[in-house]
Amino acid sequence: MTTKMAIGAKDIFRNQHRLIRFIEQSIRLCSNQSLKAAQQQQQQQQQQHQLNKTQLDGDFNISKSLNSEHWNAVPEPVEHDPDVGQQFYGNQLMVRLASPQQLQPKPDRDEDLIFGKQFTDHMLKIYYHKSLGGWQRPEITPLENLVMHPAAKVLHYAVELFEGMKAYRGVDGKIRIFRPNMNMNRMNLAAKRSGLPTFEGKEFIKCLSRLISIDSEWVPHTQAASLYIRPTLIGIDPTLGVASSDSALLYAILSPVGSYFKSDSSGAVSLLADPSYTRAWPGGVGNRKMGSNYAPTINVQKKADAKGLQQVLWLYGETHDLTEVGTMNIFMFFINDKGEKELITPPLNGLILPGITRDSILALARQWGQFKVTEGTFNMPRVCELLNQGRLLELFGTGTACLVSPINRIHYMNQDLYIPTMEQEKPVHETIRTALTDIQYGKVPHPWAVVIE
Repeated sequence: MTTKMAIGAKDIFRNQHRLIRFIEQSIRLCSNQSLKAAQQQQQQQQQQHQLNKTQLDGDFNISKSLNSEHWNAVPEPVEHDPDVGQQFYGNQLMVRLASPQQLQPKPDRDEDLIFGKQFTDHMLKIYYHKSLGGWQRPEITPLENLVMHPAAKVLHYAVELFEGMKAYRGVDGKIRIFRPNMNMNRMNLAAKRSGLPTFEGKEFIKCLSRLISIDSEWVPHTQAASLYIRPTLIGIDPTLGVASSDSALLYAILSPVGSYFKSDSSGAVSLLADPSYTRAWPGGVGNRKMGSNYAPTINVQKKADAKGLQQVLWLYGETHDLTEVGTMNIFMFFINDKGEKELITPPLNGLILPGITRDSILALARQWGQFKVTEGTFNMPRVCELLNQGRLLELFGTGTACLVSPINRIHYMNQDLYIPTMEQEKPVHETIRTALTDIQYGKVPHPWAVVIE
């Protein structure tokens, strides 16, 4: 009897944060005024979704055919080097749950979440040791600090890389992740470039899915927020010297997040375009998600902040080619020289990250067939020309963190260029955002949205 009571008490303590959250939500909903407001908000959301759906079901519908060539594109698998050794598998996963004392404080309101400031109760860790045969058993543990030798390669030579993914709580209550196979492929390509061991992406997704399932109550109950997933791979060899890593740590942490960027009242961002700074160059690693690509951008971002601008527009070369916006890919919607509406984004030439959101937008736009879709180089003189001729319609950034972020101003060569993105009657970036969120939040069934069981 005593043993049963102890087990019961342990379960209560383990889930006490869920009970407290449930009680708080119940108390708020018991108020007639709060209930009425919640019902009105739900009705407004349904009406707005129906309006958006009507628009999409016209010229910009999401194909109901799951056999579309645009939907089923699968990245080529990454081949492991012969000396990587044994792989890990999802069925090897061990789980060590957090004690009541290890539970993390939960946010009061999902709508007030700040990006990257709070983390869930658990994390995923998988060690690699070449001397032990390769990858070790994956383990889910309470969120905890990492312990490593002060000579670890990650600390001296930036031998590390990461990914950015999200989990969404759908309108049906199910939790979904978006095109995770694309993230795994991109992560393995970066691992090869960094001299770090590669892994089986589908097995890591299984482990991630279990982690999300354990911390499922952290997935926000609103479409204004989501659960950010940060897989990371670091070299942890306790030796100095630039060389491939014989020991590594692959881990993932989760963070409930709201909006990534601070925008103005219209929801748009303004940019600093300074050609004296370069983010990436041919033959480099601008197309890989490595920490070494981001640290050098921080000081330039401070210069943008000082001018009252939200982000940096990265230019390249003597012609000032547009490459990326902060941590985002960039798209331009305009009327080309033939009088056609065209959506263009920079090509995958090694200077930009092959964004999953970018790839998804290209697939959607090509399936719609309502305007020309191009991957090609364009520069600031071209932007200025189109703007002066009234042919530049929209500029927007895209990425996992921000999804779609409209641009309304660029500070370039000591001049402010005002972009009419927010002045369009039916902006394409809004149509794209609606199409993507409908998939991510389960409003439209789609193979890109993978349900967490």
